[in-house]
Amino acid sequence: MNLSGNAVLITGGATGIGSAIAEAFLKADSEVIICGRREAKLLEAQRKHPGLHIKVCDVSKLSDCQALARWTADNFKGFNILVNNAGVQRDIDFTHGLEGFLAGENEIQVNLAAPIMLAGLFVPQLVGKPAPAIVNVSSGLGFVPAARMPVYSATKAGMHAFSMALRWQLAKVGIKVFEVVPPAVDTDLNPEGRAQRGNYKAGLTAQEFVAAVMKGLEADAFEIGYGMTATMLKASRDELNVAFERMNGRW
Repeated sequence: MNLSGNAVLITGGATGIGSAIAEAFLKADSEVIICGRREAKLLEAQRKHPGLHIKVCDVSKLSDCQALARWTADNFKGFNILVNNAGVQRDIDFTHGLEGFLAGENEIQVNLAAPIMLAGLFVPQLVGKPAPAIVNVSSGLGFVPAARMPVYSATKAGMHAFSMALRWQLAKVGIKVFEVVPPAVDTDLNPEGRAQRGNYKAGLTAQEFVAAVMKGLEADAFEIGYGMTATMLKASRDELNVAFERMNGRW
């Protein structure tokens, strides 16, 4: 991927990994559009980086995704890269039944259904554009699930499978599909769960992680991990099972 001269749309681009990706593409002289549910966060990001274009959008809603696709088509004729980054993460304990799952944000809708819908909506816009690409942000928990976050882990495993299949499909129309696989990164994802674990810190900033991601994109590495997740991408099933037991042994 050539990092410059693109028009990039990043979902959930106002904070965390999405914000770091937006900053990196801006520094590479690409045009960047970010969307998210919280207008205040989008405006804050735009004040920090006046070159950003912003759009309020709740990707969990099909109507918002459709409106985003129309708005992008009308306003950014050079649009050629979609980054599916928006996500939510929750600790859910199914030993207490279904209540916990129903009580909060729908991880399935935000983390998996939304990227699927957006791919379907934006692929027609990407076909025929210079160097078109879709970048899906999954997680190491899609390879080694966390028992405390079972639904999140399942959605990220689904994102991995979807990325593989979509890459195969879209190769015939010239669209590259990348998967970015973060390890634990210090962001504001799942603040409630992190607080319960003593405000856990991973020791990895979004900027540090994204610096490695951009190198991977530039090298056309279609699955991009970092540290532990780089190892996961090449691990055997037995090795993943050992990692699963190690991570969840004290849960």
